Amino acid sequence: MVGLIMIGAISRRGEAVVYPAGMDAITLTRQLIDIESISGNETAVGNYLYGELCRIGYQVRKIPVEGTRFNIYAASSEQPNPKVVFSTHMDTVPPFISSSEDESRIYGRGACDAKGIIAAQIAASERLRREGIYVGLLFVVGEERDSLGAKVANEFAANDPAHRCKYLVNGEPTENRIALASKGTLRVEVTASGRMAHSAYPELGDSAIDKLIEALTRLRAMPLPADKEIGPCTLNIGLIEGGRAPNVIPDYAHADLLYRLVGPSQDLRHQIIATAGDQVKVDFPLELPFLRLRTIDGLPTMIAAFTTDIPKLTNWGEPLLIGPGSIHVAHTDGEFIDKQQLAEAIDLYSEIAKRLD
Repeated sequence: MVGLIMIGAISRRGEAVVYPAGMDAITLTRQLIDIESISGNETAVGNYLYGELCRIGYQVRKIPVEGTRFNIYAASSEQPNPKVVFSTHMDTVPPFISSSEDESRIYGRGACDAKGIIAAQIAASERLRREGIYVGLLFVVGEERDSLGAKVANEFAANDPAHRCKYLVNGEPTENRIALASKGTLRVEVTASGRMAHSAYPELGDSAIDKLIEALTRLRAMPLPADKEIGPCTLNIGLIEGGRAPNVIPDYAHADLLYRLVGPSQDLRHQIIATAGDQVKVDFPLELPFLRLRTIDGLPTMIAAFTTDIPKLTNWGEPLLIGPGSIHVAHTDGEFIDKQQLAEAIDLYSEIAKRLD
């Protein structure tokens, strides 16, 4: 066994937090933040994690995803097929922001989403390993873009049943509260076509932008479903593009919409198509379903208004969702994770692994 060091944090049990030398969670979080891993560019951080996990004695496998990108699956030699697997993602949104810290917080891109979570999961795995309890670690690419890493990991488990587990503890910033449910995602593309003309003679053209604006106005006014426990379905119009120039009647216009689902999407899809009208084309390129999740008695709960890789990891056992950090600071210039919450997450992950039967 490698030597031990202490860091300046106290667990929720009131103990000094102790980790294997070279793997203290604060240092590891900062090291991971300082390796740029915007979606599509995760190779360097993956290689770093591979090397660190090999160094401390895990059996580590790179699962190829695309080009030089890969997922990481690690397990202890004492139990190569564990019942419980901790998982989160290695990629971040842009832009890259290097790490910094003060007495209570670690800052930088990925601090809470999800590099601090990686560090907490590794530290919890090490604590459990010292107690003779063995869990797996699955770190994937592409969560912030298209969940490609999760899709490949799911195929990996489907083709190799020996790597399937009973429970998947997925890490996202939930402020160390376990999620009762996770809203789904429905992406919608609305496209309008028209006819170009000189803007001085609009009667000779057919404005695609006018058609799109009218469709979006109706969609914004459309009543959306709600759930008493989960809350409302919400809509965000995230991208609008179209036109050629200010003095040209536009022949093309396009918008990308995102609905946060609180139930099945079939009725909502029909309603969107009918409301948008026949002057536009509606496509549904992506759906991640709404999920109700397993919880643990006695732990504080929350509703995740965001989506995760969980719907793409169906072959990795019954899912739970919990992690340190706040989703409200994820993807912001001031992203951070609280050091105390990071320490408490190690306790929580260890406790959850012990309580899952």
